[in-house]
Amino acid sequence: MKLKWKLPLLFLFVYMGAILATGICFNLLINYNLLAQGGNTEFRTVANEYIFIAILFFVTFLGVSFAVLSIYLHFKITKPIRTLNERLENVSMEHSPPLSDKRKDEIGVLYRKFNEMEMKLQQSREEQVEMIAAIAHDLKTPLTSINGFMELLSTRKDISEQDKQEYYELVLKKSKQIGTLLNTFSVFTKQELELETLDRQPTEASKLFENITEEYDVELSGLGFSLTWENRFAPNPFAMIDEPAIRRAFGNLFSNAVRYGGKEDLCVYLYGYSEKNRACFQIEDNGIGVPDDLLPLLFQKFYTVDKARQSKNGGMGLGLASCKSIVEHHGGTIRAFRSKHGGLGIQFTIPLIS
Repeated sequence: MKLKWKLPLLFLFVYMGAILATGICFNLLINYNLLAQGGNTEFRTVANEYIFIAILFFVTFLGVSFAVLSIYLHFKITKPIRTLNERLENVSMEHSPPLSDKRKDEIGVLYRKFNEMEMKLQQSREEQVEMIAAIAHDLKTPLTSINGFMELLSTRKDISEQDKQEYYELVLKKSKQIGTLLNTFSVFTKQELELETLDRQPTEASKLFENITEEYDVELSGLGFSLTWENRFAPNPFAMIDEPAIRRAFGNLFSNAVRYGGKEDLCVYLYGYSEKNRACFQIEDNGIGVPDDLLPLLFQKFYTVDKARQSKNGGMGLGLASCKSIVEHHGGTIRAFRSKHGGLGIQFTIPLIS
């Protein structure tokens, strides 16, 4: 039961008890007056006993009520909040035992939200470590080559002019590769910062879907691929979105399908529909797909299923991570699944205006 119901019921119980105790005391006092009017010693003795019982009952009831309320408030509210405050003072980026969230009231909800926050902090830390490792790896490879060629040029005096020219060209190529990597990191960081100030406007989901299909039908056709779509949106649903950001997410998803589809006769499938007050968009392909156990990892920064394929196709593992960030900044969700067409499927949702 929620605290908003527990506490009023508890105070109602105390209130009704106080009324009952007052009524009993009042009845005893009336009896005391009647007995006192008798005037003899025996009657007065009985009357004094009545008033003593009345006072004792009222004081006992107040004491028990106070004790019950204090114990209840301590164990149900004060102690859990103190536990949460102590945990907040020592929030750890490491994995810590979650707070017990078995309660169904507001305190239980608060504990579950705190556990979710701590998990997100830990996940963020892991992503930062993995991101630094990925950046270091991507920069280390061309730098190692540059250092090797430069060492050859500086230590060997018998290198032919033709070999020197080839080494210089390779050094230049690797230098440009580092520049491309740094530029990609810079663009990704800039786009992430821009998401903090999204310019959301009411946009008709069906119209957005039609614009996307028109744009990418032409683009995929030019690459020798095909696009099949199905628009199941009603004419009226609107969503509050930053359209350039959402279009960037679509661009990353289509680019990912083309880069890693792995088929000459690649076909991309786009579906749009409403479900539970959300606009749902699905992009699937008939490509080689991704193993089921790797699907949850696709949205991690710099994660790629195949490093060799990454190098060949020019991807850096930031496209799907960017999509996830864009969708979540719109209050939506995104997931990967195995498509019924055999390849990879990505579904993301955006809340509709209610």
